[in-house]
Formats: sequence, structure tokens, C-alpha cells
Amino acid sequence: MVRYTVRRLLVAFPTLLAVYTLVFLFVRVAPGDPAVAALGDYASAEAVQALRERMGLTAPLWIQYGRTLAGYLRGDLGRSLITGIPVGQQVATALPHTLELTFAGIVIGAILGIPTGILTAVRRNRLPDYVGRTLALVGLSIPAFYLGILLILGFAVQLRWFPVMGSGPFSDARANLRHLALPALTLGIIMTSFVTRMTRSSLLTVLREDYVRTGRAKGLRERTVVYLHALRNALIPVVSVLGIQAAVLIGDSVMTEIVFSRPGLGRLMVQAMMQRDYIALQGLIVIYGALVVLVNLVTDLSYGLIDPRIRYE
Repeated sequence: MVRYTVRRLLVAFPTLLAVYTLVFLFVRVAPGDPAVAALGDYASAEAVQALRERMGLTAPLWIQYGRTLAGYLRGDLGRSLITGIPVGQQVATALPHTLELTFAGIVIGAILGIPTGILTAVRRNRLPDYVGRTLALVGLSIPAFYLGILLILGFAVQLRWFPVMGSGPFSDARANLRHLALPALTLGIIMTSFVTRMTRSSLLTVLREDYVRTGRAKGLRERTVVYLHALRNALIPVVSVLGIQAAVLIGDSVMTEIVFSRPGLGRLMVQAMMQRDYIALQGLIVIYGALVVLVNLVTDLSYGLIDPRIRYE
């Protein structure tokens, strides 16, 4: 497994390099001048030109590319063009909030989605199956930002069970969980819908296998057949979905953080786009890319824990 992990990490480097290259080019060709954005529309041409030279924007594109890449390899994401604060420092402050929200959404999706998927598969074409499939379809149909607004209106404005927006300090677990509840539930409901449908589909396929039929013929209890023999094999596609959806949730966390005004990477990214702070923007997108690569690696490594027959060569 160690050799496989090292090989995947080596493959991840060209992937991240491609992500950085695309982001670097797209940000440069986007309309708008960062110097004008920083100084305002009424700045003189001399002041704009002086700031462009200080930012290094007058250097050839390939020199800007090399300087930025060298900085990334040293762990330096540059400084924000607007605030002057190191981007790495901003990421270090915001990243825990995004990781906390994404992890909570995955946990809620797994805790609610897998049992619901099992129930709908075992009770196929009965009332629990119809209800579970309908709820899963509703969850898939609602955009994250709209669902977040509905939860705010219901549980924060009307019932006043949770804060409307913001995030609690990590030092205060109770306040942190109260602020995390609604954003995590927003992502968790969407994740539950995907996990429910995949668990149901995968388990129904496995329940038709010969070894399951043999177990039933030997007189094993249905609970033993389902939970001890069929479910383990059915979970491999579910783990794949969890990994894929984890990457999607990282993207959905952008809108969720904006709706709930959480100080995560999503809000930083939107601020960078609004202010045309392309140094901060490209650093944040590269961090998002690194998170997606890391999630895929963890997903691949988890297959061996579920099915010991899987070997990493």
C-alpha cells in the first residue's frame, strides 16, 4: 500500500501542475485590470502603471508563471493584491471551517443515507421504498443555496433553534456545533440523497448474486444474509460515491458558506473574484484542486479496508 500511495502522490503532482497552469491562464485572460481594481476607477494612468510594475504584471507571462510556481513549491501562495495579507495565512484561517463543514456533511450523508438505502432495498416496491426514493429525489432536486435558505427560515428565523449565520469559535464546542448544524444539514441532506440511491441500487444487485441465494438456501437468517454477506460487497460503490460527492461537496460548500456567511474558503474565493484579486483567487483554486486530489486518494485507499481481496500493486 505504501508503494501505491507514493505512486499516486507522484501522479498527483502533474495533475496539480495542470490545474495551476489552467487557473493561471484563465485568471490572466479574464477581463479587468487588477491594478485598476486595487486603486479604483479614478486613479491616474501613472499610478496604475506604477502599481502594475510593483505587482510584476509588466513582466512577460512566462516569467510570471515561473515566479508564481516557484513560490507555490516553497509553500508561498503570494500576497493579496487588495489587503496585502499573505494568501497562505488567509487559507490557514479559513480552511478549518471549510473542512469542518465538508466532513460534517459527509458524516450526515453516510449516517442517514446508508440505512435508508438498505431499508429501501430490503423493502423494495413497498411503502418504505416509495417514501425513501421520493425523499432522495427531492434532495437531489433542491440546490444547496435554496435548501440553506429554507433551513434558515424554518429552524433559525421561525423556531430560533440555531443561529442565522456566522460560525462559532473552535474553543467553544457548543457554540461551534450550533453554528455548524444548519450548514452541515444543508450539505448532509444532498449527500444523503446520493448515498441512499447508490446503496439501494448496489445492494439490490448484490442480493441477486448466487452466494446470497446459497446463503438463504442454507437457512441463514435474512438479517445475516443482508448485513453480514451482502452489505459489505455493496459498500464498495457507495464508498466511490462518497469520494466523488465529497469533492462535489467541497464545491457546494462555496455557496453554503455564502448563504450562512461562514468564514471559509468559499467566501474568500467570492471576495477575490469580486475584487479581481487574482493572486488570492488562483491560490484558492489550487488549494481546492489539492483537496479534491487528496479526497480521491483517500477514497482509493479505503477500498482495501472494505474488501480485503483488493490488492494495491
